[in-house]
Amino acid sequence: MENVKGLAAGNHTVPAKFILLGFSNLPRQKYLLFSVFLSAYLITLAGNLFIIVLTLADPALHFPMYFFLRNLSFLEICYTSINIPKILANLLSEDQTISFIGCAVQNFFFFFLAGSKCFLLASMAYDRYVAICKPLYYPVVMSRKVCTGLAAGSWLGGLLIFFGLTVMVFTLPFFHSHEINHFFCDIPPLLKLACGDTSGKEIAVFIMALFVVTFPFMLTLMSYVCIISTILRMPSTEGRRKSFSTCSSHLLVVMLSYGSACIMYLKPKSSYSPNTAKVLSLSYSIITPMLNPIIYSLRNKEMWGAFWRMMSEEGSVE
Repeated sequence: MENVKGLAAGNHTVPAKFILLGFSNLPRQKYLLFSVFLSAYLITLAGNLFIIVLTLADPALHFPMYFFLRNLSFLEICYTSINIPKILANLLSEDQTISFIGCAVQNFFFFFLAGSKCFLLASMAYDRYVAICKPLYYPVVMSRKVCTGLAAGSWLGGLLIFFGLTVMVFTLPFFHSHEINHFFCDIPPLLKLACGDTSGKEIAVFIMALFVVTFPFMLTLMSYVCIISTILRMPSTEGRRKSFSTCSSHLLVVMLSYGSACIMYLKPKSSYSPNTAKVLSLSYSIITPMLNPIIYSLRNKEMWGAFWRMMSEEGSVE
């Protein structure tokens, strides 16, 4: 493995490169892992592109719920494309290095998109709250201007917060060892390589991560408390079933998205384990984005209706 060069900075170095150890401890399984990750990536791309194309092509799906879903699908495509191509390349290559700038860029875009996803899921929960709890006001409250503002705010919120977070992490001094025991430039293993007194920046990183996770989660939780309360007061069983079915997919995606991320980033530093971190990271960076379009598509009658309409139109043209 090649030596990592750096620029001298006192007793420490500013590394020119990092080495992503990834799954180098599983050399016999590298082709199996490559096949699994490639399959997951292709399924994620196909599923989310399907949602984007279908919701744009069918006028019946041109309302706020599917506007936010298109944003989420586009975000998931970008989110998985930050890490998976690099993972695939490292599995087949002897060179597992990533430049210092490349590592910073990967770190920023991964967490920028993850933060934006949290805010976007909160916006989607608010949309469901208005649709179920304030149905008469829905066309006014969820106007195109409001939806565009919520989506733009979700993207901008993640951008600003994680730009500052990336700057804080990558201005830390690092030890001479630049081996990252992970498959991407995640924050916990990078902090493990930092030297000197980094407790202040570690606290700042924790607070920022806590804000990004808990603030949109609390907004989502409050929306669903009101939604469930309203559904339970509905006199009709069919009305309760229909109302719950419109938000059950989103609720499942919220639980999947927040579950492993909370365990990973909000647990004490002393309990950090590289192998556990890799498993949890696979969950929220590969598995969840792959499942999201499946969850939204399989349980959505409107999308299936739009799909069959599109197929029948193509058949009639032929």
